[in-house]
Amino acid sequence: MRSFSLAPGLAVAAALTWSLLAGSALAAQRAAVRATPLPVAGFVEVGETTSTPWGWLDFCNRYEKECRGGLSRPVDIALDARSWRLIREINSAVNTMIEPLSDMDHWGVVDRWDLPYDGYGDCEDYVLLKRKLLVSAGLPRQALLVTIVKDEKGEGHAVLTAKTDHGEFILDNMREKVRPWSELPYQFVKRQSQSDPNAWVRIGEPTTAPLIVSR
Repeated sequence: MRSFSLAPGLAVAAALTWSLLAGSALAAQRAAVRATPLPVAGFVEVGETTSTPWGWLDFCNRYEKECRGGLSRPVDIALDARSWRLIREINSAVNTMIEPLSDMDHWGVVDRWDLPYDGYGDCEDYVLLKRKLLVSAGLPRQALLVTIVKDEKGEGHAVLTAKTDHGEFILDNMREKVRPWSELPYQFVKRQSQSDPNAWVRIGEPTTAPLIVSR
């Protein structure tokens, strides 16, 4: 196994976020992004409150600060050149820096949600780190929603929804680019509520939720 350490995690998260926010080397890239038209996507139809994934509950027992919030006013990301750049760059950075590893090989358990500070993780671990970094960069937590889907094989998978005033976009460790939610071949099952990160809401037609998310 390769030698890869992100400890201490908070220091690495802060450093990565800062590198994406500052530095003269990014000036030309920012100018190019400003000249690029912003994307537009549709909005997901959400339904009633549904069950909270066990993995999230277990994660919150170990990372209480990541799950604080309670009831709050829903806020969407104001999509502009800066926020769109942040979303794409953090998605790409995390996809590149984390090496895929199943929870069984990693932790010896079927399903464990964690922040991948040791450089390894599966789908929900990518999601949790992207969420953390984007919130640290100043984007609203209420618009960064852990989302459970079924993939093309009907297997459970986790992605991050970025809900913006231009529509909803998906950050996915299985895909290089951030895509509008409707362009992905997934069946959307449920996600965090914008009003409370510890409440989950159904998406689309009712379906049996996957027991685990593992890709």
